[in-house]
Amino acid sequence: MTHNTLLRASNIDKSFAGVHALKRASFELQAGEVHALIGENGAGKSTLIKIITGAVEADAGEIHLNSKLVTHNSPRLAKQLGIAAMYQQPALFPELSVTENIALGLEERSVFARVDWRRRKRKAAELLARIGARINPDAEAGDLTIPEQQLVEIARALGAEARVLILDEPTASLSEEDTQHLFAVIRQLRTEGAGIVYISHRLEELPVIADRVTVLRDGSTIDTRAMADVDRQQLIQLMVGRELSAVFPKKTVEIGEPVLQLRQLGCAASGVHDVNLSVRAGEIVGLAGLVGCGRTQLARTIFGLTPPDHGEVLLRGRSLKITSAAQAIECGIAYVPEDRRRHGVIMDLPISANITLASLPRFSRFGTMNFSSETAVAADYVRRLRIKTPATFAPVATLSGGNQQKVALSRWLVTNPAVLILDEPTQGIDVGAKSEVHALMTELAAQGVAILMISSELPEVLGMSDRIAVMCDGTIVATLDRAEATQEKILALALGHG
Repeated sequence: MTHNTLLRASNIDKSFAGVHALKRASFELQAGEVHALIGENGAGKSTLIKIITGAVEADAGEIHLNSKLVTHNSPRLAKQLGIAAMYQQPALFPELSVTENIALGLEERSVFARVDWRRRKRKAAELLARIGARINPDAEAGDLTIPEQQLVEIARALGAEARVLILDEPTASLSEEDTQHLFAVIRQLRTEGAGIVYISHRLEELPVIADRVTVLRDGSTIDTRAMADVDRQQLIQLMVGRELSAVFPKKTVEIGEPVLQLRQLGCAASGVHDVNLSVRAGEIVGLAGLVGCGRTQLARTIFGLTPPDHGEVLLRGRSLKITSAAQAIECGIAYVPEDRRRHGVIMDLPISANITLASLPRFSRFGTMNFSSETAVAADYVRRLRIKTPATFAPVATLSGGNQQKVALSRWLVTNPAVLILDEPTQGIDVGAKSEVHALMTELAAQGVAILMISSELPEVLGMSDRIAVMCDGTIVATLDRAEATQEKILALALGHG
């Protein structure tokens, strides 16, 4: 073991309820290195991180930190040893101030000890300044943006003198500007000798920020390579164990009559105004635009979560007055929201209950649930969408991100929708799962479903859409045919330069 090795996990095994999550997996992190850890959802990344941070105990294998064997690891011990993890959803107390959140991660004192508030605030300000974060220490954490909350977590880790920093999908909900700022902070930490484990499904980021990359597949370590020696296609092949014929399996299907039409649609409360759009049977219309342009707000207006106050929504030529999600579902409109953990699935409920949640009348009679029917339908969708799970009664929280997204999709497919609105359908899921979701979209389009897809990934918009509607400042400024659309055109229109 070289003197530069900060962390080494060797031959780690872990099983859950008979499912082998890790099989002799290994990972090594050097001081002053950004080491990417990648793999499909369910490859074992999260389990390995939980073992390193002490949240889960390995069945077999060893962890060394600074050449010393770590025994009886726990979250408390990992923190004392200088290991800190930051996840996609920041773990701050929203009602507490930035100063209090940072202090909670650093201070261990008795109930009767006097709090030195001035010292606390000064310490928080120093840590935030160290990473170039212009955040008021007195601000409530819940009022901060996701990028700001991430910086508070990094400041807290620095205060705890963390030498191993684990970043799990840190840019999933960040703008390009926020991503670049985060990268600058990561590079600064690297020059100070910290070792950073960087987990991301955005393979295009890795050459920009990572020094080495380790690939996990089916719980095993497949390879570790210098980032400069591997390209995106090679990484995909290592991750999935096969060539992906196409990440965007777009097929030509027959386009029918308009199913959904929006005429001068607007909602003052959500900032959407004068939207004109049609989506035809069998058509996938991509909705593109910059963060904050109103794409999600438009989806919520169509679905009745923020009902329109002017304009018209038509379904197969019939004008609708949708004032609630229940009405939208009844009319044949389905909506898979962007934040699946908060709005797409209920983590503690079984897979079967999640899948039937939008169709309960179909599975109940006189107020009594037909659980055998529910289980049969859930099992059918688990098979059709290839959801990796030991059983339909398993809680959704036990699934990987890609499989959670498939459960969220299944719920709405059970309703047999005429219109399917997908908000960031592949955000935070791996390239193999993306390909499966895209294939499912193509299959649904072939069945005549009208699909409105919101995506921040331009390759996805260009790869999957028949037409592309571009939003800017709350309205659609242009609609492009697939053949004429380019990334440059879409960006120019999104920036208001069309």
